[in-house]
Amino acid sequence: MRKVLLVFLALLLFNPAWAYNNSVSFIYINGSNNNDEKMKNWYEEGVRKLHPVLRKKFIENEEIKAHYSSNGGLDVKEEPVVFFWGDKSKTDLDYVKGQLDFSKAISSTGAYIARSLIAQYMHDAIWVQKSHNMIPILDELNSYVKKEAEAGRDVILYGYSAGSFVTYEYLINKLRYINPVEMFKAFGMDKEFSEFVEANPRKATCISALSYNYSKIASVTESGGVILNQNREELKNNYLKLDEMTELACAPEKNLRGIVNFASPLVLFYSDLADPDYQLNYCTKVMTKYIFENGIFWLTINFREDPLGFPTSRNLNYKEIAEKLNLEILNPTGVIYDDSSVWSRRLFAFAHTSYWTARNVFAKAVVKSFIEGYKFQYENKPQDEL
Repeated sequence: MRKVLLVFLALLLFNPAWAYNNSVSFIYINGSNNNDEKMKNWYEEGVRKLHPVLRKKFIENEEIKAHYSSNGGLDVKEEPVVFFWGDKSKTDLDYVKGQLDFSKAISSTGAYIARSLIAQYMHDAIWVQKSHNMIPILDELNSYVKKEAEAGRDVILYGYSAGSFVTYEYLINKLRYINPVEMFKAFGMDKEFSEFVEANPRKATCISALSYNYSKIASVTESGGVILNQNREELKNNYLKLDEMTELACAPEKNLRGIVNFASPLVLFYSDLADPDYQLNYCTKVMTKYIFENGIFWLTINFREDPLGFPTSRNLNYKEIAEKLNLEILNPTGVIYDDSSVWSRRLFAFAHTSYWTARNVFAKAVVKSFIEGYKFQYENKPQDEL
């Protein structure tokens, strides 16, 4: 224990990346099948019951206190911040349900029931992945984050079920990990424009700021490709306005402490990240470097009985990740860690929705994963020794 505390203190004292506030808000993001009033109330009631337990576990743990001691400890806002996007998918889901009702007369009872269950539980997860649906959600979530920043609070995002898609996309699209010069080189921009960019440096930015919704510098295709604006003069003029667009589109600088995904099927729906030809993986690599170098934690907590809680990957320490991704990670203080082995003591049929009723188990698992994640990364212990 003493060794862990000393490691935490050393990391914090000698790494200037920990320029955070001591006040932090927990922002909870809903998942699938939360799009009518009844399910919205169910979700919000669950958050209200979970938050005081999670807050208490977080602020009273001695190792977490030590971890945040360099900025005066950690003061978690008493009230939860609930970010709800489920109502945005309701119109589309109502259309699907209407089509199901039409098919009832020509389908067997079993087939109709199966279709209804698939539509009810899978529709939102598929709907929110589509970029034209996701982008407005990310912008709205960013407005919540900015509001907390204006009040002097940093944030930790909690993504439940398909809400883990939102937290992941927020990391990819809103964090300021992109160096414009390096990005243009990586995407093969010609010498003339590369020299223009180098002669007009701009500060670190995010994907959203580059997009056609803001600066009109580049667009990301559904297949993960990045296409630059082909009008050269327009591209140059828009590039010169990039700093302004960064402030509009990106997350507040050094405001995100971490994310906690739970009941997460992220791997099931984002398996294309394993494809080496997926161009957006460049951004994933650079984002990973940013997470480690800026002291952000990314935890995944799943109950082992939860059939939709997929482990993100085998846990790797930052050295292994750097080698695997061919990265140089300097002065790391962040953590990426998965614990999908938490016993909820619930039947598998109810486990996915039991994180609120098993809130003490879940809250303990979050704190335990935070501590074990740092031990795993910075004490070089195998996972089975933690």
